[in-house]
Amino acid sequence: MKVFISADIEGITGVTDWEEIKENNPGFRYFQERMTEEVLAACEGALAAGATEILVKDAHGKGRNLIPSRFPECVRIIRGWSGHPYAMMQELDESFSAALLIGYHSAAGSSGHPLSHTMAGDIIKMNGERISEFVLNTYTAMMVEVPLVFVAGDEILSREVRRFNEKIETVVTQEGIGGSTISIHPKLTVKKIREAVEKVLKTDLSHFNPPLPKQFSVEVQYRKHQDAYRNSFYPGVKVITENTIEFNSDNYFDVLRFIMFQGARS
Repeated sequence: MKVFISADIEGITGVTDWEEIKENNPGFRYFQERMTEEVLAACEGALAAGATEILVKDAHGKGRNLIPSRFPECVRIIRGWSGHPYAMMQELDESFSAALLIGYHSAAGSSGHPLSHTMAGDIIKMNGERISEFVLNTYTAMMVEVPLVFVAGDEILSREVRRFNEKIETVVTQEGIGGSTISIHPKLTVKKIREAVEKVLKTDLSHFNPPLPKQFSVEVQYRKHQDAYRNSFYPGVKVITENTIEFNSDNYFDVLRFIMFQGARS
């Protein structure tokens, strides 16, 4: 069994402030350790379920957060950014048996986390619904027919996951209240992730994903009207308001390419 893991940091247990996830800030080292431990727990759960190969995409910031020496030898880690439209799901293809998301967070405009955002931070709607990085990346998995089976992150994200597909296992690391978070103990998070990943990977994963929508209407609402103006020149884009543009396609890869050229990154 071959397993893909995409790892972000905002949904890692205890992360509360932007300063804590900046690599040059002293507080970052603690959460770098926590991120590594939570991804390692997912790897251990996958190995216990029979995984023989695991590929991890370090998908926060510059993509150089995880501590590679902590992982088993069968785990490969993608560091940095290739520039491919798959972005946080780089190198995912149909050869994988399942995909997992660790350290994920609720969408831009949500109250689920003090650091709620979607990619570069602007509000993205798809087919009329505000979406998170979870939805963007789950659709990528669905496009290549890989079941997305597990997500760890904040409480509001977990609710979104259950609405999207109740088969997906989740672990709630924390709850956001205004500018604060209430977290479970980091050791409990690690235990829960390890157990939940092993459990879900031992189930029947066939027909796990629902079908992709047949049409995609993507609306991006920018904080700065200058960004909307600049990105309005992308082929096929329609201007909705001074700070909102829309892109339509029946091909999800076109959607990913459009988002990439907005300068978007987790």
